Amino acid sequence: MFIATQRVRVNEQIRVPEVRVLDDRGEQLGVMSSQEALDLAKSKGLDLVEVAPAAKPPVCKVLDFNKYKYQQKKREKKHRRSELKELRFTTQIQDHDLNTKVRRMRKFLEQGDKVRVTVIFRGREIVHRNRGEELVKRILESIGDIAKIDENAKSRGRALQVILVPTRSGE
Repeated sequence: MFIATQRVRVNEQIRVPEVRVLDDRGEQLGVMSSQEALDLAKSKGLDLVEVAPAAKPPVCKVLDFNKYKYQQKKREKKHRRSELKELRFTTQIQDHDLNTKVRRMRKFLEQGDKVRVTVIFRGREIVHRNRGEELVKRILESIGDIAKIDENAKSRGRALQVILVPTRSGE
């Protein structure tokens, strides 16, 4: 459930005659007029935030609005969906280029995304499939501390693919 912080009404923006009020510890204070609730919040040095506008009467909570926004943003990040990123390699890749791609792969895994490693075989390279498997092993050795194999190496036409997922300690 996503609550956009722009649409949350605070303090004077709450214009309904009555609201159900919760205090900063989450205990119900009952139904009261909006003005009474606002005065109560101001006396505690906090804000009156509408947390359930669809309820009858709307539910408002007495809390620090900036802290509430921060927690919502943090909760939204936590529930971010992981994506599948793909990095393509050839069997002729040089060490420096490999290290650059491995750094990018490490960044994706640290963000919680899955990574598909694809080794492309061009022309007659398909005969030397073992070079592709060796390249995949080198990649796994360099990022083995933060990733594990989700799907083993599979041949797909002129490509060899492996899917990696972040380990719990890497997230």
